Amino acid sequence: MLKVVGASFGRTGTSSARMALETLGFGPCHYMRELFTDDSHARDWLRVTEGRGPGLDRLLGRFTSTIAWPAAFYWRELAEAFPNAKVLLIVRDPESWYTSMARTLYRTRPADPGANVRDQVIERLVWQGTFGGRFEERDLALAVYRAHLAEVRDTVPADRLIELDVAGGWAPLCEALGVNVPDEPFPVANTSTEYLHRAEQAGVL
Repeated sequence: MLKVVGASFGRTGTSSARMALETLGFGPCHYMRELFTDDSHARDWLRVTEGRGPGLDRLLGRFTSTIAWPAAFYWRELAEAFPNAKVLLIVRDPESWYTSMARTLYRTRPADPGANVRDQVIERLVWQGTFGGRFEERDLALAVYRAHLAEVRDTVPADRLIELDVAGGWAPLCEALGVNVPDEPFPVANTSTEYLHRAEQAGVL
């Protein structure tokens, strides 16, 4: 059962937050890589984008938390389905966020997003569903990002919402979740440099 519903866009520090959540006992945490490691799971997500297939509660049944896309696209539905779960909104400076998105996720977007199931899911939920096929229009994408932050803040009651900047370290997250601060550094993962290095190694760039 979900205890934390992620409502954050990618490239806001979600990989670091995922590792933090799992360290704090809120794992396993669902994130985009699940689409790359489990073909049947990716096919189920594709059915969800088509309005059929398993319900979100069943699809995410073995997870304790979610972070970023694809689940973040359905943050409203998940927050309603799991009324006792906290809703996690990770924030980042909008301009910095857009630069990171453009350098990484958008730059490695496949030329043919229909070639496999996982890319179809990402295309439908992120590039079309979230940005309407217009991510390259910087001002529009920034407006979408800012509107998303405002909507989550306006929709989720204050006692359920965890607003986090990963640069703040453990204390804000641990306080919101009611757990002790671990005796280890807050994770730093999937930086733009790391992302691009993996992409080069995989022959994507």
